[in-house]
Amino acid sequence: MSYIATWANDKINKNEIAKLEKDGLAVFDDLPKLVKRPFSEISKDYFMYFKYAGLTVQKPQTEGLFMMRIKIPAGVINHEQGRKLVEIGQKYAHGIVDITTRQSVQYHHIPFAKLPEIFASIESVGLTTRGAEGDINRNVIGNPLAGIDANELFDATSTLMAVHEKFQENTDYSNLPRKFKISVSTNYYNSANAEINDLAFFPATKKINGRTYKGFGVKVGGGLGAKPYLAETLDIFIKRHQAVKVSEAVVAIYRDYGYRRSRSKARLKFLIEDWGVDKFTEELVKRVGKLETAGVNQVVGWNNGLVLGVHQQKQRGFSYIGVSVPTGRIEAEDLASFVSIAAQYGTGEIRFDHSQNLIIPFLPNEQLATIIKLPIFTKFPIETSRFQDYGLTCTGNEFCNLAYTSTKDITRDLLEYLDTKYQLDQPIRVILTGCMNACAHRNIADIGIQGVPDRDANRQPIEAYQIALGGSLLAGGHFNEEIKGKVPKEILLPVISDLVDIYLKNRLYQESFYETFQRVGLDPFQNQLTESLAAYE
Repeated sequence: MSYIATWANDKINKNEIAKLEKDGLAVFDDLPKLVKRPFSEISKDYFMYFKYAGLTVQKPQTEGLFMMRIKIPAGVINHEQGRKLVEIGQKYAHGIVDITTRQSVQYHHIPFAKLPEIFASIESVGLTTRGAEGDINRNVIGNPLAGIDANELFDATSTLMAVHEKFQENTDYSNLPRKFKISVSTNYYNSANAEINDLAFFPATKKINGRTYKGFGVKVGGGLGAKPYLAETLDIFIKRHQAVKVSEAVVAIYRDYGYRRSRSKARLKFLIEDWGVDKFTEELVKRVGKLETAGVNQVVGWNNGLVLGVHQQKQRGFSYIGVSVPTGRIEAEDLASFVSIAAQYGTGEIRFDHSQNLIIPFLPNEQLATIIKLPIFTKFPIETSRFQDYGLTCTGNEFCNLAYTSTKDITRDLLEYLDTKYQLDQPIRVILTGCMNACAHRNIADIGIQGVPDRDANRQPIEAYQIALGGSLLAGGHFNEEIKGKVPKEILLPVISDLVDIYLKNRLYQESFYETFQRVGLDPFQNQLTESLAAYE
C-alpha cells in the first residue's frame, strides 16, 4: 500500500474502521486457518471480508454455505475454464450455475470447509474470485462480441484487460468506500451499458492535428440501487493507451474523496452529484495531465449487449450463436454440452453477455446446419421466444439475505405465462428483483418489478411487488417510473398481463414498449393497475 488513508481520522462507519486495520484481500491469508474452525465460531463482523474472496454468506447464515462469484473480465472463457465451471457446479453447487449481469457466473451452497481447495481449483485454470465482491473494483465488463463485432469502432479487449490487470490484487485500490464498476466497450449500440457504471469508456473519435483518432469518451457516476443515477459525460477524449492511466486516477479520486461515513452514500455517484463534473474533471487533470476535449460520440443506439440466435461474425466464414438462458440459471450438465460444442466446432471459447446468456463464437458456417440440430438446442431453442429471452432476475430470497421476495421461480412462471399468451413483433424487457438494490438492472426495464414487504388483510406478511415502467438507456438513458400499488405474488401474472394489454391497445404500428410509454405516459398504466388490483382483490 503506497497511499495515505486521508480519511483515517474522519467519522467513518464500522466497515471502514475494520478495513483500516486489515485490508480486505487479507482474507486469503486468513482462510487456511479459518476453515479449521467450526463456522459457528466465525464472527459476523468478519463476513464483510469474505466478500473480497467473492463470497457472500448464504441464508440461513448459520449453515456455513456461500454464494460464490467468479471474476471473468470481458466475460470470455476458454475450454479448460469452461470445464472447470462445470466441475464446480457439479461437485459443490448442487449441479447449478447462475450467469450474472456482469458477464460472470456464481454458485450457491459452496461449503466453508472446502474453500481452499475450491479456490486452488479455480486458480489452476487462470480464473479467480479475488475482488469479485467487496469494496473494490468488480469485474470489468465490455462488449460481449468484442473482436468479432461488425458494429464496433475497434476491438477494445486489450484495453479492457489492461484496466482489469491494473486493479487486480492491487492493494493501492482494494480499500474503496464501496464497490466500483467499470465498463470498456466500443460497440455503437452501447452494449456495455455505459450509463449505469461508475466509470465507462465508450466509442468516440477526435480529429487532432489533421488526424482522426479512434478512442474513448468517458462517463462517470452511474449506478442503480435504491437511488439510481445515470452517469455523467466528461468533456474529455482519450486515446487507447490513456485508458489505464485515466481509470487509475478516477478510482484514486473515489478512494481519497468518496464518502465513508454512511454506506448508503458511499458510491461515486454521490460524490459526482456534490462536486459536479467540472470539479471532478479538474481533479482528474491534476492527476493525469492535460487531456483532449471531448470528441464525437459514436454511440447510435442501445442493445443492452443482448445477443441471441445465429449471426455472421466479422471474420469471413464464421458465425456465433447467442444462447438464451431463461432467468440465467443453467444446469451444469447443460453448460457442459455447450462447452463441448465450443470445443468440437469452435475454438473452445464461450462468452457471457449482460443478460444472463451465453455465446459460442467462431463456428464454421458450413457446420451450422449440423450444430443447430444438436439435442441441446431442443432445450435451448435457437429461435427466441421474446419474453423468456429478454427477461432478467436476481437471486431472490431463496439465498439472498437482502431480498424480500422470491425471484427465479416467479420470473420463470411469469415469462412462460406471457409467452403462451402473446406473440409480439417487438420484445418487452421484463425484469424482476427481490429488493431495491436492482442487481438485475430493474431500473432500465420496460417493465421493472421489485420485491417489497407487505401484509394481507389479516396483517400476515406476504410477498408483494412494486412495478415501474418505461426504462431504457437510449439517448442517454431514462429510468422507469413507478406506478402506485403493491401487487401480491399470487396475482402478479395476470396484473402484468393487464399492463401488456394497455401497451398493445395504445401502441402505434411496430412501436416499442418504450416508445409507446414515452408517448402516452404513466396514466393509462396507472389506471389499469388500480382497476386490476381492485378486481383481483
